[in-house]
Amino acid sequence: MLVNGVLLGGLYCLLGIGMTLIFGVMRIINACHGDLLMVAMYIAFFLFTAIKLDPFVSIFVAMPALFVLGCAIYSGLIRRLRGEFAENSLILTWGVALVLANVFTVAFSGDYRSIVTTYSTKNLTLAGISLSIPMLLSFGVAVLLTVALYLFLLRSNLGRAIRAIAQNKMAAQLMGINVERVQMISYGIGAALAGAAGAAFSSVFYTFPAFGGLFTVKSFEVIVLGGLGNVVGAFLAGILLAVAESLSAFYISTGLKDAVGFLIFMLVLIFRPGGLFGRSRV
Repeated sequence: MLVNGVLLGGLYCLLGIGMTLIFGVMRIINACHGDLLMVAMYIAFFLFTAIKLDPFVSIFVAMPALFVLGCAIYSGLIRRLRGEFAENSLILTWGVALVLANVFTVAFSGDYRSIVTTYSTKNLTLAGISLSIPMLLSFGVAVLLTVALYLFLLRSNLGRAIRAIAQNKMAAQLMGINVERVQMISYGIGAALAGAAGAAFSSVFYTFPAFGGLFTVKSFEVIVLGGLGNVVGAFLAGILLAVAESLSAFYISTGLKDAVGFLIFMLVLIFRPGGLFGRSRV
C-alpha cells in the first residue's frame, strides 16, 4: 500500500507542479486546473481510439495542445483582470471550469470511457510487491517533468524571468522583463503540465467530463502542503498526500480516503500555512 501510494503520488505531482507554477508567478487561484487535465484525457482517449496512439506517447500531443489552450485562456480572460488576480481569479477560472465541463458533456455525453492497452492490467513484481505498470510509467514521467521544470526555472533565461516575477513583479518589470508575456507563458506551461498529467491519468482512470472537479481540489491540497510556488515541495507533497490516502483507504475506509487528505490539508493551513516544505509569506 505504501509503494502504490508513492506511485499514485506521481500523478498528483504532475497535477500539482503545474498549479504551483501558476500560483507562484501570478498569485491566481486556477480553479479550472482539473478541467484542463480532463481535456487532455479526452485528447489521449481519442488519439488512442483513432490511431491506437499509446497514452504515454500522446503526452507529446497533449502538452502542446494544452499550452496553446492555456495561453488562449490567459490572453482572452485572465489578462483582463489586470491587478485584481487575487480577488477575481477564483470566480473567473471556476467559470472556465464550468464551461469546459459542460461543453464536453454536450459534445461527448457523460459516459465513462477508458483506454485499455496491452499493459493496462499487467504488474511488475519486485520483492513480493506487485506494482502496476501504468502507475510506474506515470511516476517516471512525473519525475522527469519535475526535474525538467526545476532545471528550466533554475538555468534558462525565461526560467529566471519567471522566478523574478514570482519574487517581485514590479522590480522585474523595471529591469526590462515583459511581465505580461512571461505570465502568459507561465500559465501555458502550467496548463501543459496538466496536459501531461491528463494523458498519464487516462491510462489509470476513467475519462468523463466531470472528472476535473475532484482533482482541482487535490491540486490545491498539493500546493498548500508543498508550499506555495515550491516545485520540489509540490512533488514531495503529491507523494505524501497519495500515501496518506492509500493507507487510510486500507486501514480506515475507501470512502473516507479523500476526507483524510482534506483533513491533512486543513491541519496544514491552520498550523503551518506556509506549507510543509515552504516558508510563510508576509
